[in-house]
Amino acid sequence: MDSQKSFDPTALQRLPLRDALRGQSPYGAPQIEVPYALNTNENTHPVPPAVVDAIGKATLQAATTLNRYPDREFTELREQLAQYLGHGLSREHLWAANGSNEILQQILQAFGGPGRSVLSFPPTYSMYPLLALGTETAYVSGVRAEDFTLSPESAAQQVRETRPNLVLLCSPNNPTGTALGLDVVKAVYEVASEINALVVVDEAYAEFALEGTASALSLLPSRPLLIVTRTMSKAFALAGARLGYLAAAPEITDALRLVRLPYHLSATTQATALAALAHREALLENVEAIRTQRDRIVADLTEMGLKPHTSDSNFVFFGWLEDARAVWQSLLDRGVLVRDVGIAHHLRVTAGTEEETSAFLKALRDIVTHTDELPL
Repeated sequence: MDSQKSFDPTALQRLPLRDALRGQSPYGAPQIEVPYALNTNENTHPVPPAVVDAIGKATLQAATTLNRYPDREFTELREQLAQYLGHGLSREHLWAANGSNEILQQILQAFGGPGRSVLSFPPTYSMYPLLALGTETAYVSGVRAEDFTLSPESAAQQVRETRPNLVLLCSPNNPTGTALGLDVVKAVYEVASEINALVVVDEAYAEFALEGTASALSLLPSRPLLIVTRTMSKAFALAGARLGYLAAAPEITDALRLVRLPYHLSATTQATALAALAHREALLENVEAIRTQRDRIVADLTEMGLKPHTSDSNFVFFGWLEDARAVWQSLLDRGVLVRDVGIAHHLRVTAGTEEETSAFLKALRDIVTHTDELPL
């Protein structure tokens, strides 16, 4: 059963709601109790016991001072995040918030707003237009090629034509899974810098990238209008901790101080993140196992006659399905929940544990082989 609270749009209409929010629906993937939940790109491997113990001790210590506000500047956390990222970054280049969604929201609060616009390239992360809406920033939908790729020339030309105040690039892209080449980021930045526009590269899934895939972190020196966002939700298996962060020029983090809420990172959040960073080797051990299952999914779906996209992430976007919604339902009937992202003939599945991946592949093979829900 879906545990999400029912949403009553009719009742909302009786409230003095902002006009821009009327008729809107809240973000949320289905939360359904199933044996195999592979729809939200979580790291399905449990947090190692030693790390659970370390986080427990750290938060217990933090609890002794909960009568006081936490470090407003989360100085130690920024130092540890800078050490983790490398690339010559210092704590002055780092900023953190309650998930990368709050990071993106703060960026839009500081640099977007009424009379300003943000350009992105659907299909991409579905929260981008909602964050724009919440900050009254006009959302401009760019276009991709038919195979969902984005070339440097096309991206740069769209920036040139639309002249946005911000550009959001998701790499690896959600839901398609493929990373952008640095040539795309460079081309976009060159045009954006001419109009004093920020370029934000959302690298939530960067740790899962294929060998040789470069991070936009390497482009930060000499590019003061570039921001790279990351999260501890995915590779670090800390989706429930809500810790996102960014790397950028120090003046960017100063700007975000103007819009952040006072003491926005709780003492327990900071303690959890610091304990996780101290045990990052243990937490990141599962990244390679997840890559293995992702590549296994790609290989098996190809064998089934389907068309999975190259993935630099912990999920696989695949087609071509005659009726994607029917296949989604048939998988659910077999206890496997994947994501219908609303793109015709396509679904998205998280690469889970070996057991979860096997369950998904077995269920899909059964559907493809023994029912009318066949790929075209």
